[in-house]
Amino acid sequence: MKAIVAVDENWGIGREGRLLIRIPADQKNFKELTMGGAVILGRKTMDTFPGKRPLDGRMNIIFSRNPSYSVQGDNAIVVHDEDELDRALEECGGADDAWVIGGESIYRLLLPRCDEAIVTMIDRKYDADAFFPDLSADPSWELESESDEQIYFDTTYRYQTWMRKSTTGN
Repeated sequence: MKAIVAVDENWGIGREGRLLIRIPADQKNFKELTMGGAVILGRKTMDTFPGKRPLDGRMNIIFSRNPSYSVQGDNAIVVHDEDELDRALEECGGADDAWVIGGESIYRLLLPRCDEAIVTMIDRKYDADAFFPDLSADPSWELESESDEQIYFDTTYRYQTWMRKSTTGN
């Protein structure tokens, strides 16, 4: 399983249920990476999608504590716990092509199960109220690669690939 996220310098991801900034090239990168796989998200994140509809071309696995919550569409499954998530992932072909896409509580719940994180690091600080765990402060993660600086108007950002350090060997 992998996580994909855009963060500011403080690892902020959102404010009042919205992204901090929308960068078209980053949205295109997100779509290219996740297309054809499964995306795992919370109900609040689902509510931010246009028409509150699942993303096309991907199986959408939505976490909700509400047992009566439902989503329209053949490409959506609602789960209420990690056991249901595991069953849904089996139905979708496994966790190898599954992407955790937020929000904060879903990242915190599932990041321990991820072995890779694709991070769009935005060189700016926003007034965020939702955060992704700071991988640079976590000794179990290491920065594997980083793109050249990208520019969107007056905002610069970089794509980073973080890998969970192996717990075997050394």
